[in-house]
Amino acid sequence: MAPGKKITARLKRTLPVKGPQAPTLSELMRWYCLNTNTHGCRRIVVSRGRLRRFIWILLTLSAVGLILWQCAELLMNYYSASVSVTVQFQKLPFPAVTICNINPYKYSSMKDYLSELDKETKKALETFYGFSEGKSKVRRSVDEWNSTGSHFFKQIPLLKFEDFSKTATDLRSGQKRKIEGSVFHKDSSIVNSGDSNDIIGFQLCDANNSSECALYTFSSGVNAIQEWYKLHYMNIMAQIPLETKEKLSYSADDLLLTCFFDGLSCDKRHFSRFHHPLHGNCYTFNSGENGTILSTSTGGSEYGLQVVLYIDEADYNPFLVTSTGAKIIVHDQNEYPFIEDIGTEIETAAATSIGMHFTRSRKLSKPYSDCTETGADIPVENLYNKSYSLQICLHSCFQKAMVDSCGCAQYAQPLPAGAEYCNYKKNPNWMYCYYRLHEKFVKEQLGCQQICKDACSFKEWALTTSIAQWPSTVSEDWMLRVLSWDKGQKINKKLNKTDLANLMVFYKDLNERFISENPANTLVILLSNFGGQLGLWMSCSVVCVIEIVEVFFIDSLSIVMRRQWQKAKKWWNDRKRDRSGKPPQAGDPERQGHDNPVCIDEDLPTFNTALRLPLPQDSPLPRTPPPNYSTLRLETAFTEQLPDTLEVGQH
Repeated sequence: MAPGKKITARLKRTLPVKGPQAPTLSELMRWYCLNTNTHGCRRIVVSRGRLRRFIWILLTLSAVGLILWQCAELLMNYYSASVSVTVQFQKLPFPAVTICNINPYKYSSMKDYLSELDKETKKALETFYGFSEGKSKVRRSVDEWNSTGSHFFKQIPLLKFEDFSKTATDLRSGQKRKIEGSVFHKDSSIVNSGDSNDIIGFQLCDANNSSECALYTFSSGVNAIQEWYKLHYMNIMAQIPLETKEKLSYSADDLLLTCFFDGLSCDKRHFSRFHHPLHGNCYTFNSGENGTILSTSTGGSEYGLQVVLYIDEADYNPFLVTSTGAKIIVHDQNEYPFIEDIGTEIETAAATSIGMHFTRSRKLSKPYSDCTETGADIPVENLYNKSYSLQICLHSCFQKAMVDSCGCAQYAQPLPAGAEYCNYKKNPNWMYCYYRLHEKFVKEQLGCQQICKDACSFKEWALTTSIAQWPSTVSEDWMLRVLSWDKGQKINKKLNKTDLANLMVFYKDLNERFISENPANTLVILLSNFGGQLGLWMSCSVVCVIEIVEVFFIDSLSIVMRRQWQKAKKWWNDRKRDRSGKPPQAGDPERQGHDNPVCIDEDLPTFNTALRLPLPQDSPLPRTPPPNYSTLRLETAFTEQLPDTLEVGQH
């Protein structure tokens, strides 16, 4: 045997069994506790007395629990972000400013399309509240109403409920009927119509299943009439081509009287038009469509946008809108202006000053927050052809669900490819479908709120609004005369101050705030904190962690797999022997002591383990061998005898 192998064999005989060669898990754990660098585990094994050992077990488990808790806190802190705010003074780009008249279309131009609807609305007011234009408060009889016909009330009948019962009176026919409605929308409060116990609402039913109905009541008679009117209004407008609707709405010359920006005169060439389904023609200043974005180098009202708007209150639709003025929204050039959601209303006969503060924000994406960079990872088609935002995603998701569920698109939002707007001629069931779908959307049952995410980066203009009377009493006469003369070529009347609105939009200062998120911890800091916790509670290092992984996972798994393999091997041998019918023999390999799972390892047997091995059959007991007498022979250490010894020997 080579010298190296001899030394290895001697070390194996001398050192105890360790690592994955340990026969059982208990022996492996004992070996680990005796040899690990963590002092608590070692004290569990070497301590004498049950009480002391129990105390060390309790202390060690408490330290492990504290380590896990602190490491979990560190890991959560690693995925948190700190917010930093940077303020800098520089020349700022001026945002896009979109302006819309609250009245979307000129009422004089829309009379041909809305004449029948307006007539029936006036009849409803006579019946509900007992008044009409130029007449005393006298209710219209049901027979007189039926004689004139009511096309719109046949499609969506208005109902009157008494004492919150399920029995309602059809206001068109005067007949009572039982109402079955599973959904109460808007508000179930009382809507007074002359009697304190009367409730007004309308019922929508599924055209394919008349038993599926929804009942809608309102907290105000004004809301009830307007909601009913808007349903029919959207049906009518959905059938009018876009080119025609643009002509029916206000032009830039109609809306804009005067314009100044940064102290210089501007005109309609600085505005771009886009058509909004609910607000008609809207005009955006500094839209950036021509590739140029205006900027301002000085703050203050005189260096912003100043416009005087012609509202023309006399040409308002009396049933569609109940307020007078304009709506504006300040936004980035790449953002869609959601006038109906976040628009700011400005009133007539007043000067409205809007001061701005500009803020850019930047959030960290995954794993720090659940935001999206560009919206490309959101499974919702962007119908607005603008940069991604949460509102665009929610509106696009609802419109897609509307097309899939109802077969047509809702009028207030852009059209998806291949779809058309809903109207009751082609889609008689769309109103019931829309209300039920909107109910699910509000209750977050449609899934849009779960799919859509916030944008990681966005721009925001914080607005501060102030209002002053305009024009003043002393200047009203001459200002209205001059503005009427400027507008005289297009209108044949003297302007009234309730037809005008003065708007100023400007930067209050040129301080740009930049809010950004930064990781609160880096990977190096995280590892350092882990090491500090391990050293504080367990006097442990990275090497100790590797040792724990090796012993508790690799070695333990090796022992378990080896025991299972031995059991499977024994079962297979027993099965083969049972099939062959051979009786078990003492010389079978599975019966030999050196194949016992307790003793199996690669080490050579020691003297003690060898004594425990079973003896082969018909073998004599081991005896002590006789001594080798040749080893007792003494050999001289000198090759020749010394001369002096020879002389002595001769004498």
